[in-house]
Amino acid sequence: MKKIKVAIMMGSKSDLPVMEESAKVLNDFGVANEMRVLSAHRTPKETTEYAEGLKDRGVSVVICGAGASAALTGVVSAHTIIPVIGVPIDSTALNGMDALLSTVQMPPGVPVGAVAVGKGGAKNAALLALRIMSLSDKAIEKKLEEFKENQRKQILDINLS
Repeated sequence: MKKIKVAIMMGSKSDLPVMEESAKVLNDFGVANEMRVLSAHRTPKETTEYAEGLKDRGVSVVICGAGASAALTGVVSAHTIIPVIGVPIDSTALNGMDALLSTVQMPPGVPVGAVAVGKGGAKNAALLALRIMSLSDKAIEKKLEEFKENQRKQILDINLS
């Protein structure tokens, strides 16, 4: 069994369709990950315990998806020193703007990286996690270079005439 390198967390099971996009990208790169539903408000003790144990388990990066107040991301960042990336979820009448603002407005000393709202943000969160890990993992670095080259080729192969 592979050692988990990225923890993907979400505040509610309804966030799963968005956060699965992070897992798909990580799986495509062969990076072991796990997904957990934990709520900053409904399971605060379990959320804290999970966050505090991540570093000792060898997890390199956490991706947190949350809507509304998006408190999960900040709570996790407050309880670990590993990088935390927030994915705002568009789960309210405000279409994720509330979650986006909550994610980017962390107080000084509680850093959180923020990506776009929704599925695109979840994909980019995984790619950002991979870039962070590539600083110390040459195999991931090589796969990212191949990924970028494939993207370039796909665009150049488009022929509109």
